[in-house]
Amino acid sequence: MTTKKITVLIVDDSAIVRQTLADILSSDPEIEVMAKASDPFLAAEHISRQVPDVIMLDVEMPRMDGLTFLQKVMSQHPIPVVICSSLAASGSDTALRALEYGAVEIILKPRLGAKQFLEEANIRICDTVKAAAAAQVKRLSFLQRDVPPKLTADAVLAKARIGQDAMLKTTEKVVVVGASTGGTEALKDFLVAMPLDAPGIVIVQHMPENFTTAFSQRLDAMCHISVKEAETNDTVIRGRALIAPGNHHLLLKRSGARYYVEIKEGPLVSRHRPSVDVLFRSAARYAGPNAIGVIMTGMGDDGARGMLEMKDAGAMTIAQDEDTCVVFGMPKKAIELGAVHKVLPLRSIAGAVMREGSH
Repeated sequence: MTTKKITVLIVDDSAIVRQTLADILSSDPEIEVMAKASDPFLAAEHISRQVPDVIMLDVEMPRMDGLTFLQKVMSQHPIPVVICSSLAASGSDTALRALEYGAVEIILKPRLGAKQFLEEANIRICDTVKAAAAAQVKRLSFLQRDVPPKLTADAVLAKARIGQDAMLKTTEKVVVVGASTGGTEALKDFLVAMPLDAPGIVIVQHMPENFTTAFSQRLDAMCHISVKEAETNDTVIRGRALIAPGNHHLLLKRSGARYYVEIKEGPLVSRHRPSVDVLFRSAARYAGPNAIGVIMTGMGDDGARGMLEMKDAGAMTIAQDEDTCVVFGMPKKAIELGAVHKVLPLRSIAGAVMREGSH
């Protein structure tokens, strides 16, 4: 019996990029390029004849930009979309909006040398398309929910006091979180639900370099707790979440009663930098039973082995369940390894973390 191939529609105004992507995807026996389109209007014509399993979509195009097309697709006929675009640092907000609108993943290509870059990223591109094909995408509603107002002066003073108290304790809980595909929205829901007295949180989200600054700032504006892109020697304190900067590993360290983070260079681990496995291993080593590990939606297996090390070190470990994951890859691998104590829907994870953090 022949397995059905994953059909892909490529939408990009560059003929060279269209052909390069087509060659890369066609080289994988599990993938078939259904069609190529130079703009969203032509793409819509192809979709009217045959609905692809995955759309590879550029952002900057004539006649209609990729974000507008993405909104139309996700609000009318949701299809997994992978953004493949030359978004520079100044365009990171565009990338975050693409993820907010329902894009499954982002592949950042350079403005110059795109053909060579795409060829070198062959494995990642094919793996991303396969993960996208398995993603659970939902119809986009433009009725955005209200975000609680951001507390300022009182919150800052209260958190500073809590932070000082935490420095005196050697049993202070620390939360470490790993996420990938679909994680930007999952992390938003998780962090928005966190109260001011939440344990210190350290996060690895697989994102391209330069995107994490804007991502952290956006979350900081939405949450009761403060959220920032991590810098070496940042203290892990209650009421604050630290997010790994793109293309750098993030480690949890400890000096006496104080937990802090360290940013490190280094090779890709589990094909990623930052790697969830690196963060989780450091949490197992330096926090042990004081750590709470959370693994969320994402493709691949990054974090599974590190979570097992955390569990073996006495930490509480939690995985997001399949129904609420965009891609049930990373949590599934951790569960299969026996690394997980609890499997919970996304909406229940913050409450479980707070209960564990109060022990």
